[in-house]
Amino acid sequence: MNDPLGDMLTRIRNAQMRGKSTTLTPASKLRRWVLDVLADEGYIRGYEETADTAGHPAIEISLKYYEGEPVIRELKRVSKPGRRVYLGATDIPSVRQGLGVSIVSTSQGVMSDAKARNANVGGEVLCTVF
Repeated sequence: MNDPLGDMLTRIRNAQMRGKSTTLTPASKLRRWVLDVLADEGYIRGYEETADTAGHPAIEISLKYYEGEPVIRELKRVSKPGRRVYLGATDIPSVRQGLGVSIVSTSQGVMSDAKARNANVGGEVLCTVF
């Protein structure tokens, strides 16, 4: 797998299109950090460490719905393996005039765009969520 984070975002999108309550993805530190930001911002209910059928470590993501519609309307990968996107603290754009969130990997950890601006740190823009 070339893009594990992109794979996780696609699994979330696909599960929400099908109306699933949970989805399973292989475990990694970066995925946990991104899921922490999604949970803090209220886009998912949470996640839980588990194992898949072969016994490999996995993460079970509990998806969130409001009145039958998924809370996450749009989930896009910005920085890809073929084209990395790095921005300074002042250059990080707001998503949908502040209604959405950019997830940024900084030297101080993975955080939302608002926290990165407050901490005055830039980094790699991983994805945007609306």
